Amino acid sequence: MKNLTLVLLGLAGACAHAADTPVFDPQRLARDVKVLSSDAFEGRAPNSAGETRTVDYLVEQFKAAGVQPGGDLVDGKRRWTQDVPLGRFEIKGPVKLTLSDGKGSRQLVQGEDMAVRASMSGAKQVDFKNAPLVFVGYGVTAPERKWDDFKQMDLKGKLAVVLINDPDFESGAGDFGGKAMTFYGRWTYKFEEMARRGALGTIIVHETAPASYGWPTVKNSNTNVMYDIVRQEPGKAHAPMEAWIQRDLAAGMFKAAGLDFEAAKKQAQTRAFQPVELKGVTLSASYAVDVQVIKSQNVVAIREGSKYPKQVVMYSGHWDHLGVGQPDASGDKIYNGAVDNATGIAALLEMARVYASQPAPQRSVVFLAVTAEEKGLLGSEYYAANPLYPLASTVGLINMDALSPRGPARNFTISGSARLDLLDRLVAKAKAANIAYSPDPKPEAGYFFRSDHFPFAKRGVPAISFGSGNDWIDGGIKAGKASEAAYTDKAYHQPADEFDPAWTFTGMARDLGLLYAVGAELANSTAWPNWSRDSEFRAARDKSAAERK
Repeated sequence: MKNLTLVLLGLAGACAHAADTPVFDPQRLARDVKVLSSDAFEGRAPNSAGETRTVDYLVEQFKAAGVQPGGDLVDGKRRWTQDVPLGRFEIKGPVKLTLSDGKGSRQLVQGEDMAVRASMSGAKQVDFKNAPLVFVGYGVTAPERKWDDFKQMDLKGKLAVVLINDPDFESGAGDFGGKAMTFYGRWTYKFEEMARRGALGTIIVHETAPASYGWPTVKNSNTNVMYDIVRQEPGKAHAPMEAWIQRDLAAGMFKAAGLDFEAAKKQAQTRAFQPVELKGVTLSASYAVDVQVIKSQNVVAIREGSKYPKQVVMYSGHWDHLGVGQPDASGDKIYNGAVDNATGIAALLEMARVYASQPAPQRSVVFLAVTAEEKGLLGSEYYAANPLYPLASTVGLINMDALSPRGPARNFTISGSARLDLLDRLVAKAKAANIAYSPDPKPEAGYFFRSDHFPFAKRGVPAISFGSGNDWIDGGIKAGKASEAAYTDKAYHQPADEFDPAWTFTGMARDLGLLYAVGAELANSTAWPNWSRDSEFRAARDKSAAERK
């Protein structure tokens, strides 16, 4: 307790702008997590009874906190929610895949040879014969790095075969941050870039190390029901076919075309790379897609600013989880999502209570609980594409996802290795409270691109996703890492992610004081944090600079 007391005293100094140091209550955090992860909420799946209960609970708690509705503007008044229409896409019937080369043809197996996603291009039937395959390296267009993998190659009517991660992942050094993944290395970028170029389809070659996960994850994530925000022109974001292919099968395709896969990959790691057609190798495909539109909701609350109400500091977290699914060995089929992400939503509610208890900040503070993170960051993507408050005047965003419900740690982390002023501020506040910053230990895994801050970041908004530390005051690094490993192995995205009465929530309460200190300082200033000058997100932010004058 002595160490915890010293840490809390440090935060009291860091939060000295407030007349009284705000108190974050571990018991309230525990209550919210227990309620939200109870079986009654059925795993909080979008477009379910669990969503209705979750939204009702969040609105009730925001009202009780004393903040105001910050959602859709209807007849001059804000609602508590933002409607989020989502496209639902499901393959119906068999997926017929035929790979042909000069020696004949073979039928490929969905989920085993390739993992073909339900088309989100708007097509209800994907049907093509003998489409040519073109290897486009890592599929990157990065003018700021003087990198172009396409060299004016026309991809219309062709399937683009592309490598996962960045050109310098294997060497560990180069123009793309070495081992740390940039946005260009993320599979979402590759699908989007091929669609922008009019490709018939994108086929990503799976390799475990650069993907950061094995084929079972690819199979399970890409052969089920897909979701996307509703787009006016879906074909500009999604090619008709989006798929992954096993590495050895891809290498066989290259060999059939007279190419060596490893040699071609080495060439793709250089600026001199030229796209190359896999001559004599073609793919045919046929499958039907059921397309529906469902509705979900983001929940939005606001503490309005006293001086600059149109400038907003934002906190976010996703309320959804996986709902009801396949039973585990004990027969439990409710994916309760206690840590992921009832903890982040409990933190969001408690943050709203504290801001409401303090004098109104000069800038507004928005509390955004988003839907469909588990479907691909769709609630945050929809908000960022349809912002309720202009992104140009959004000062910064702090996302909270899967926080530790245990005791305090000596450190904290964020997802990814992005460099930005917002992180500098967080590190400075933490240092004043004797809390160390530990960089993401696996930036090559691309976690930066897998949390709800990312749709804001790629549009230029300074944004981070906070992560609890693993150097526990009670037990040290050994205990923290053991807990992380046990959670990943036994509870993550499984029915076992359930509330534990032994959780103290004292670490989360401490960390929320830190996140409050950063947000409140920004909310009571005229500062506009930005990205580092070499960041791929800097240009997007600078483009809107005139709107902040």
